[in-house]
Amino acid sequence: MINILVCGICGKMGAAVANLLQNDAEARVCCGVDVTPCEDGKIPVYKTFDSVKEKADVILDFSSPAALNAELDWAVKNGVPVVLAATGYEDSQLKLIDARAEKIAIFKTANFSIGVNLLVKLVREAALTLGEKFDIEIVEKHHNLKVDAPSGTALMLADGANSAFGGGKQYLNGRSGKTGKRGNEIGIHAVRGGTIVGEHDVIFAGEDEVITLSHSASSKRVFAAGAIKAAKWVAGKPAGKYDMTDVI
Repeated sequence: MINILVCGICGKMGAAVANLLQNDAEARVCCGVDVTPCEDGKIPVYKTFDSVKEKADVILDFSSPAALNAELDWAVKNGVPVVLAATGYEDSQLKLIDARAEKIAIFKTANFSIGVNLLVKLVREAALTLGEKFDIEIVEKHHNLKVDAPSGTALMLADGANSAFGGGKQYLNGRSGKTGKRGNEIGIHAVRGGTIVGEHDVIFAGEDEVITLSHSASSKRVFAAGAIKAAKWVAGKPAGKYDMTDVI
C-alpha cells in the first residue's frame, strides 16, 4: 500500500484526490498538509510539514507555489518523492525544483489529463507538418477563481508547438491597442468565468483554412485521477525530474 501525503488536501482538488483514494487497493491518503482547516476530521491534517507524524511514500501537492520551499525541504530530508500539481511557479522556484530533483524524484506537469498530454503530442505533430505558413494561437478558458494566467496547460501546449521550431517563437499573452502586424509569435489568450473546469483550443490559421485542436474537461476528477496515477508511478523512483510522458 502506497501512503500519500496530500498537500492542499482541504482544497477542491485535494478533496477530489482523497475521495478517489477511499476505495483504492493500491494507495491511500495517510495525512494532509494545509493551512486551511478541513471539515472532515477522518484524515490527520497538519498546518506545516514539520508537524507531520505519519510516514509517507510520496507527496501529492495540489496547493499553491507558496508551499514549495517547506515542502521540498521536508521531502529531501525524508527522502520522499514529490508530485507537483500546482501551477504559477516563479523562475526562482523552477530553479529550486531542478536543484532538488538531483536529490529526490520530482514529478511535475502542468496537466495530469491523459487527453491533454496526447493533445500536446498532436500539436507538435501539426506544427511540424504545417510549418511557418500557419499562425498559431492558443485560447484557454478556466473558472473565475483561477489565480494565474496563462494557464500552465496553455504554456505546455505552446512549448509543444514551439518545439517544432527549435523554440524560436516568442509568446505573446493577449493583445491590445495598435499592435501592428503579427510577428514570429504564438499568441496565448486567457478567459476567466463561471465554473469552467478547463478548455484549451490550439488554432493553426493558414491561408484560406483553419485547423483547431481542442480539449475540454467537464470535471476535475480527470486531473485528480491522473495525479494519483502519477503518485503511484513515481513512488520509489530514483532522483530526477519526471512528467506524464514518462507515465504514458
